[in-house]
Amino acid sequence: MRFSCDIPELVNRREPNKSLEAPFYSASDILDLDIQVIFGQHWIFIAVEPELPEPGDCVTVEVGKASILLLRGDDMEIRAFHNVCRHRGARLIDERTTTIGNIVCRYHGWSYNEDGDLILAEHMGAGFDKSCHGLKPVHVRSIAGLIFICLAENPPVDIEEMARVMAPYLAPHDIANCKVAHSSDLIEEGNWKLTMENNRECYHCEANHPQLTVPLSEFGFGFSPDEMDERRSQDVQKYTDSIARDHKHWESCGLPSAEEEHLASVTGFRTMRLPLMWAGESHTLDTKIASKKLLGSFTDPKLGGLSFWTHPNSWHHFMSDHIVTFSVLPIAPNRTMVRTTWLVHKDAIEGQDYSLDNLTQVWSMTNLQDAMLVRLAQLGSEQPAYEPGPYSNFTEPHVEAFCDWYIARLKDHFANGKTGIAVT
Repeated sequence: MRFSCDIPELVNRREPNKSLEAPFYSASDILDLDIQVIFGQHWIFIAVEPELPEPGDCVTVEVGKASILLLRGDDMEIRAFHNVCRHRGARLIDERTTTIGNIVCRYHGWSYNEDGDLILAEHMGAGFDKSCHGLKPVHVRSIAGLIFICLAENPPVDIEEMARVMAPYLAPHDIANCKVAHSSDLIEEGNWKLTMENNRECYHCEANHPQLTVPLSEFGFGFSPDEMDERRSQDVQKYTDSIARDHKHWESCGLPSAEEEHLASVTGFRTMRLPLMWAGESHTLDTKIASKKLLGSFTDPKLGGLSFWTHPNSWHHFMSDHIVTFSVLPIAPNRTMVRTTWLVHKDAIEGQDYSLDNLTQVWSMTNLQDAMLVRLAQLGSEQPAYEPGPYSNFTEPHVEAFCDWYIARLKDHFANGKTGIAVT
């Protein structure tokens, strides 16, 4: 297939520590390549286990043109399949969430069990071999309740390293015993990479996120030490002191807190438990817990906020009382879906243990503010005057880490002799 722009040349001439050239944010050919090479070959975050709490619970998700269904089996295991009937290709499950017995195609009634085996196909004749027409499986991996899938035939094996490192960080928050309190889908008018770049820095936070910067300090994501006035220097010192003090305390309580950065890995990720401001309990406007029912076996609400990022499409925040997860999926070169899910303890009662507005307000407002910024970035990248600009070494190193990872994946693709987009 021919490209409308020379993508290998764009990849090879990318300047480190600068934003990407304009076609990376607007060319449909590059989005097609992104879906094939990035979203089609790597582990991507798509859901949490509490979305499928009971046997028969089913969730669908769209990754590019591929529709994937997740199904909780009678054995409580989660399986993933392409959402396509093996008869004439009809979509099997059309709802975002539902509960089913067997997987039954409403077109001609072909039926599949929880393992994806074809168990009923009427009028196909005595010689028809049902065993050759099971659903096409998709690799699925749950890491402490966070569900990742990989569409590749041979998925990256280093997800096991991410699982090994992250399990001690995530397990105390006990996702398995949470429930979904709220979920929202927001369409941002920008390229998916701009959404991810925006998330990977807090350079913009003080000026744009008045709600988020109440509980969450911008200094947790970098700062320039030689440009601080006296007030901000004091704030930085207080924050760095709190990291040393709180990390020591949390570690003594069995909560891993130190930074783990593996952003250059094929399955790239980063985590760190961050101190919270003021009351220091949760991501709320008064910084106190949003839910009275703490997660897991926690008794102390002041456990900071565990930040967990993964390439290419997610970030997560774990507090003592609730969890917020984010999944990013491209729709078009200039449109991206951000799916946000809030989790609370499964026994927490809305209106009694938590207020939904209080629980969701900080990140609902932050998401809208980020969507506005991503839109502005997209509009700017499409103008003739746009050219790649420099990243701050102090506040944007993780933006560079994301772009460097992305370019490395495309370089690997082209180095393997793949010059076009596969038609499947």
